[in-house]
Formats: sequence, structure tokens, C-alpha cells
Amino acid sequence: MNPIPFRSSRVLTALIALVGFLLTGCSSPVVSNADPSVDFSNYQTYAFLSDVAEDKSQYESIERAYLKNAVGREMSQRGFKKDNANPDVVINFAVQTQEKLQSRSVPTAGYDFGYDPFYDVYGPGWGTTYTTRIDQYTEGKLVIDMVDVDDRRVVWQGSTKGRLTDKALQNYQVTLDEAVAEIFAEFPLTR
Repeated sequence: MNPIPFRSSRVLTALIALVGFLLTGCSSPVVSNADPSVDFSNYQTYAFLSDVAEDKSQYESIERAYLKNAVGREMSQRGFKKDNANPDVVINFAVQTQEKLQSRSVPTAGYDFGYDPFYDVYGPGWGTTYTTRIDQYTEGKLVIDMVDVDDRRVVWQGSTKGRLTDKALQNYQVTLDEAVAEIFAEFPLTR
């Protein structure tokens, strides 16, 4: 009796596809949309929408404080000055989370005794099957809007999203800092 031959090319192809899937799943896409008619060098000052809004809440969340610090740092690096009294633009941001499900087929190889109809033999051999795995995870999305005060319209919007892991949630400030830096890397103005 001959063992069932090991078809390494199929397994190798499946492993390469799996690695490619995992690598593309790790990146967080940044989307940046700017109004092409706007000359961003005309803007000099900024404020946060919550600082100029009339219906101020009684407190500021820790998340909002982290975001203000991170966005303020990025705006300062681009030559903007904070001015709550007379800003050229106001900045607003939103954090959204959503529970997601992801299914994937994972190749599994095993050694067993069975019938091979190709060779018309019974015997031990290697085989490949696929197992479907379903993962539940939380996806976070950060959106930053820049609004022209005079025209009352959004002139730039940047966003990123990605999987929120336990590590990311345990060090939320670093997670938000990195997300803001990723978004501002696509900002249309560098001075």
C-alpha cells in the first residue's frame, strides 16, 4: 500500500494566502479628503468645536482631553495657533466603535487512514481540510473634521479605523495619539 502523496503546492498556496490576509488585516486605512478649492495656508488659527459651542457640557471626558492634546500637538507642528476667541477653523472629532464578525477558512493538515480514489487504495496519508473560524472583535473609528468658520463648511476630514485589541484599550492615550498622527500624516498642508 502506498501512502497518499502530500500535495505541498496546495498547502503552500493556502499558507501564502493566509499570511497575505493576516498582513492586510493588520493595517489601518487612513482616508483624507480635502476641499480642492481651499488654500490651507490662509488658515492661521484654530479652536475645538467644544470650546466655542454654546451648549457646553458640565465636564470633559478623558478621551476628549487625549484627543485635544494629540490634535493640538499636530496643529502646532503645522504652524497653527490656538485661538478660542477668533479661530479661522474649528476642529471636531468623533470616536465610534462597532462590534464586527469576521469569518475565514483556515487550512489544516492531518495524517490519517483512509481511501484514496485517485490511486484506488486504502492506507495512511496526509490530507488537507479547511476549518471555518468566526472571530468577533471591536472596530474603532476616529474621524477628525476641520470646519471653516466663515463659510461654515467642512474643508478637510481625516479618518482611520482598526481593530481595538485589549492592549490598545489598556493604553488608550497612546492608541489615540498614534491614530491622530496617522490621520495628520495625510493633512494637505505642511509648513
